[in-house]
Amino acid sequence: MKLLYSPSSPYSAKVVMAASYLGIPLDLIQVATADEPSLLTDANPLGKIPTLIPDAGEAIFDSRAIMHFLDRDSGRKLYPRKDSKRTEAEVLEALCDGIMDSLVAIVYERRFRPEDKVHQPAIDKQWRKVTRGLDWLDANLPKTGKTLHGGHFSMAAMIGYLLLRFPGQWEDGRVALAAWTGKFSKRFPAFHDLKPRA
Repeated sequence: MKLLYSPSSPYSAKVVMAASYLGIPLDLIQVATADEPSLLTDANPLGKIPTLIPDAGEAIFDSRAIMHFLDRDSGRKLYPRKDSKRTEAEVLEALCDGIMDSLVAIVYERRFRPEDKVHQPAIDKQWRKVTRGLDWLDANLPKTGKTLHGGHFSMAAMIGYLLLRFPGQWEDGRVALAAWTGKFSKRFPAFHDLKPRA
């Protein structure tokens, strides 16, 4: 299967880490979404990454849709089978994805607007969402047992993106959260190689 991705994308990193954990090989093809390459837009009319192109069948896009495909493809090994535990994992994934949405919005506001047009109130609003989410995670760290799930990989990708784009801006006062990747890496040593990177 081919995965159209960017190494700096936290959503891509989430999928790549999950596939690696499950032992599902992916042919990684780096694309620049700003260039709107036909390889991407023909597969995904939104022109967004990650986009998964299976060996047979239609392209799958949106990282959560891809994660659920990987779960089915692996024989249900990416999310807990018990309904209540699966819901916990899915809510954790939604929270971490939402924090990533806010982080990416901040990056784009600064990157794509002239400096005198950057709307600081919009950045401040997104950052408040980030800080509330991070505070909640710091106080409610997920258990990292013998098996990992989709929520863990979303959280790892989110922290990897914070380390890449917001170093030193989020760790203070969040000792447990800042230390979480150390625990996660013991269960998934490939984290340091597969986290978002420039």
